[in-house]
Amino acid sequence: MKRLFPAPWLSLSLWVLWLLLNLSLSAGNLLLGAVLGFLAPLMFAPLRPLPIRIRRPGVMIKLFFMVGRDVVMSNIAVAWGVLRAGHHPPRSRFIKIPLDLRDANGLAALSMITTVVPGTIWSELALDRSVLLLHVFDLDDEVTFIEHFKTAYERPLMEIFE
Repeated sequence: MKRLFPAPWLSLSLWVLWLLLNLSLSAGNLLLGAVLGFLAPLMFAPLRPLPIRIRRPGVMIKLFFMVGRDVVMSNIAVAWGVLRAGHHPPRSRFIKIPLDLRDANGLAALSMITTVVPGTIWSELALDRSVLLLHVFDLDDEVTFIEHFKTAYERPLMEIFE
């Protein structure tokens, strides 16, 4: 049954969405929606990500609060940096961070964390996933920043996903 309907809730949702968008319960729309709901998940099944296995949920909760704290602190730091930019321009630069994290789900989570925290932009990931190029808005000490990044984000994600 799983082979025939790889994502039953997705099939049902597509069928209902088709009917809602067409605003019709005619036999043709019922049939076309059912065909769409049946074929789309079958065709796109190879594109679905691998199932996620969270190994340490407690670490995930701690990471959530740590990211929340960093978002607030970074918002304040970036706002302050913008306000004083006329007198003290920010020391923006690109830095390369060596990565130990290899899990695709963990890297996706790391990219989202990096995007959410103000003042950092995920710029590029090496093809072998060993180095991350990151742009930082205002950077005092590169070594300290890399150590904080790896300790605060990468290591917890490794505990969660690997």
